[in-house]
Amino acid sequence: MDWTNKVAIVTGASSGIGLSVARKMAVRGARVALVARTKEKLEALANELGRDRAVAFPLDVKNREGLDALPGQVVAHFGRLDVVVNNAGANHRGAVDERSVAELLDILETNLVAPILLTRAALAHLGRGGVVVNVASLAGKVPVPHEATYSASKAGLRAFARALDVELTARGIRSRNVNPGPVDTGFFGELETVPDLIFSQPMSTADEVADAVLRAVEGGAQEIDVPALSGKLATVGYLSTRVFRVLRPVLEKRGAAAKAKLIARRGRS
Repeated sequence: MDWTNKVAIVTGASSGIGLSVARKMAVRGARVALVARTKEKLEALANELGRDRAVAFPLDVKNREGLDALPGQVVAHFGRLDVVVNNAGANHRGAVDERSVAELLDILETNLVAPILLTRAALAHLGRGGVVVNVASLAGKVPVPHEATYSASKAGLRAFARALDVELTARGIRSRNVNPGPVDTGFFGELETVPDLIFSQPMSTADEVADAVLRAVEGGAQEIDVPALSGKLATVGYLSTRVFRVLRPVLEKRGAAAKAKLIARRGRS
């Protein structure tokens, strides 16, 4: 794929996966609309990538009016829109009844409602060859206790993208999912609060997930799991809850050991 002068919107672009996606796209010659809440971080990234390649669009994706206007603003600045990467995410771990209504809504609004609304707004500007990539999660395949609402939001995002891909076939627009397992970014927060099951799978880097996002744009499968083997395991767990009930204690034990090592390693750094 020739990325030269392609225009992409990347949400959550100020850190982690979104930051890596923006950098990789710009290196390939694309122009990137950087979306996140923190203007200072976006402006610094725009300076790094070059003002001819990147522009900051400070926005909280829960701002529905701002989200609806965003694709038009990007087209007004760059002249076109080719790719949308729905990457911004939120999580508040813990049992559902321990989380406030505001926290649960924050997860749903950020992870599910915002991608749906941004995609809807972008469809008026995407032409044949356009692509929407959603950064979902393996937790959207195998729901994780104490992350029930997060899992629900990512399962919903996967379902949305898969159905939309069929809807848009005649228009030549593709809708794709990238489903990471654990990713070594600041998204975890306090490691002690993260369920052991999460760490039962190999940790990916933000760059590895970003590479999968670019592969999703360039073609290939409707869904890309990162790591691929963890995706296969998650699919087995999704298809057979009985099998996964047997596997879960083993995976949680492995995850607990991996988490303890990670906490110790970070404590020494």
